[in-house]
Amino acid sequence: MALRLRDLSEGELLGRLFPLLPTGGGAAEVLLGPGDDAAVLAAPSGSVVLTTDSMVRGRDWRDDWSSGGEVGRKLVVQNLADLAAMGAAPTGLLVALAADPETPVDLVLDIGAGIAAGAGDAGVPVLGGDISSAEAGSVLVAVTAVGDMQGRAPVRRDGAQPGDTVAVAGRLGRAGGGLQLLLAGRGRTASDPPLPADADAGARAVDELCRVHRTAGAPPLEQGPAAAGAGASAMIDVSDGLARDVGRVAAASGVGIELSEEALRGIAAGTLALALGEEDALIQVLSGGEEHSLVATFPGEPPEGWRVIGRVVEGEGVRVDGTTPTALGWDHFAR
Repeated sequence: MALRLRDLSEGELLGRLFPLLPTGGGAAEVLLGPGDDAAVLAAPSGSVVLTTDSMVRGRDWRDDWSSGGEVGRKLVVQNLADLAAMGAAPTGLLVALAADPETPVDLVLDIGAGIAAGAGDAGVPVLGGDISSAEAGSVLVAVTAVGDMQGRAPVRRDGAQPGDTVAVAGRLGRAGGGLQLLLAGRGRTASDPPLPADADAGARAVDELCRVHRTAGAPPLEQGPAAAGAGASAMIDVSDGLARDVGRVAAASGVGIELSEEALRGIAAGTLALALGEEDALIQVLSGGEEHSLVATFPGEPPEGWRVIGRVVEGEGVRVDGTTPTALGWDHFAR
């Protein structure tokens, strides 16, 4: 019988989790890491940037689609993307877990290994956290990410000005496209066997989209601090869909944002269109969430690594070549 959380004490579980987690690195010195009542972290620039995000089993992931490792990696990426969208460099992570005592220990360790992999890829330490029991069937894992501005001013959502260019670093629509495929029963899960070497381009496109949905992929988060250094006037990461998230920038800045259909179709071409068809691919570019690429506005041309997709205009709201899009993106409480 599989080992369950109820079979271990809190200390025994932590004894299995802590060795998995990186405790060094990041953009600041760790003065005191895991094992005490709280961690102590240097704040080199004097400003500390904080964000938190959580994932709930059955709501934010499905065990029949995703492995625990994929869940842990995805949770790290979505937190680090929030830091990057402010222009901050990551300095540490805190992890919290609440789970049914009947939860298999292997699932928790797998989530921990995914968190460790994501943190290791970003070179950021895990500083500590908390564990708790929860109601039957429940598993919730949360990460709080800490960052440092390294002497830069934070890039807020409310700084966009008419005449600014709108640009994206990273891709769009793949995670949303993967979710569309999985919901339609056409997707690939973590438990599916690897594709054969002679798999066609369509099968590989489906595999890529589903993998990005399950893991959040590898958005170019280093472009957040780069954009801040290049004078970005506003920035956000694409967590709930391009149209919804740039709409938040427009609302905060009191401006309108005009997106280019030609530019968006260019992003939709290739892998997305191959897996979904051209029109569904464009819809996912506009509305697909959990991509965690960065969108920013710049007073002039964006730096290398950014692709222009529109401009800031007088007015309000988001339009694509003058038309208000009907596909906006994700809202946790909308029906």
